Amino acid sequence: MGEQHWQKARQSRDARFDGLFYIAVKSTGIYCRPICPAPTAHEKNVIYYQFAHNAAQAGFRPCIRCRPDSAPGSAAWLGTKTTALRAKQLIDQNNEHDCEKLAVRLGVSSRYLRRLFSQYFGISITQYRLFNQCHFAKKLIQETNLPLTEIAFAAGFKSVRRFNDAFLKQLNISPSALRSAKQSHDSSLTLILPFRPPYNWQALHGFLAKRLIKPIEWLTPTSYGRTFTYKSCRGRFDAEFVADKHHFQVQIDIDNTQYLQPVINNIRRVLDLDADTYLIEAHLSEHINNAFPLTKGLRLPGIWSSFEAGIRAVLGQQVSVTAAHNLVTQLVQQLSEQQEGNVYFPAPEVVAGSDFAFFKMPQARKNALHNLAEFCAVNPDYDDLDQWLSLKGIGPWTVNYAKLRGQSQPDILLDGDLGVKKAQAAATPFDSIACAPFRSYLTFQLWQQL
Repeated sequence: MGEQHWQKARQSRDARFDGLFYIAVKSTGIYCRPICPAPTAHEKNVIYYQFAHNAAQAGFRPCIRCRPDSAPGSAAWLGTKTTALRAKQLIDQNNEHDCEKLAVRLGVSSRYLRRLFSQYFGISITQYRLFNQCHFAKKLIQETNLPLTEIAFAAGFKSVRRFNDAFLKQLNISPSALRSAKQSHDSSLTLILPFRPPYNWQALHGFLAKRLIKPIEWLTPTSYGRTFTYKSCRGRFDAEFVADKHHFQVQIDIDNTQYLQPVINNIRRVLDLDADTYLIEAHLSEHINNAFPLTKGLRLPGIWSSFEAGIRAVLGQQVSVTAAHNLVTQLVQQLSEQQEGNVYFPAPEVVAGSDFAFFKMPQARKNALHNLAEFCAVNPDYDDLDQWLSLKGIGPWTVNYAKLRGQSQPDILLDGDLGVKKAQAAATPFDSIACAPFRSYLTFQLWQQL
């Protein structure tokens, strides 16, 4: 997209472009989202920026009305595939902040990574990290009643003084001034998580309803919720779908706000809030050659962790969806952990220590569960799921299912899945390879045909 497209999108306030660019108004010194309800500024007073941090760097402060910190994110795979985009995604997800560690993780030198990042985003990695932390803190200030001190540490700052200095420098307003302008909210941890329309809640709801594992998950006609663990914290969330405002209202209970940002990012992934379905469906439509009708606004229903997705996949090998659901439910009933009334999916250590006597299944399947759980217990942060293929009883379908739902990778075609095979056989032949890099969405589109 260029400025000509941005101009039209700004004038129409089209929510499909929310978060894809930002508008700075020279006469007010404020930058906004394209859906800002404020009166449309004259074009001569407008400067367009692809990223919010570019507007902040230029001296503009964020609009308190439309709140750029609440714009939908943009998944890195939507743009040119570069090391810089991957680094930005890791920082956005709060997975890595240190440049040296980022470089090692991405397989490049730190010097080269710094140059790439500056080239693509016009900002250093350190500056971007600070901006990202301040943007997240701004969201918490405006949407929660958490004390500023707790917000500072939740955003990753080591001291309140450093937080105050960085916030004022990055956003041109102090945390205390912003807090005084905040409207009152009923809950201290109720956040707004936006998405770009269309969002097919009915399709997501129907998919989740067939696979819901009680009591770790729950579903109402307009909401989805579950318990979760993340590193050393535990909690639960309820996400209420608000169609007309293009967002989920999410209530989060968490016992350690230090991990709040990665937890929120994972909720966004589980609900697939950063997908541009308009772009994805246009790409698929071009390459499936009218083989079948596409379901509009289809999202990837995520599972909280790769480990949980892997266990579900092992229990789903060569059985029906209903049979797999019953097995996972049985596993949770027997091995789940409980704390203060909440029930949590069993940890890898717990699953690895079970003999699965409660399961009536071949020993080979039990061994596969044990092998996977033991590997994940020893390697809790390992995200290269292809290493699972070295485990006896773990094949390509299981690994790809975990990539699809446990990591929400966008380009996984489960061509070994029986349902996908049936849907492909019933459709007019088309080139599935040409549907990359969105073959995960193709998988779910094919499942919708059954």
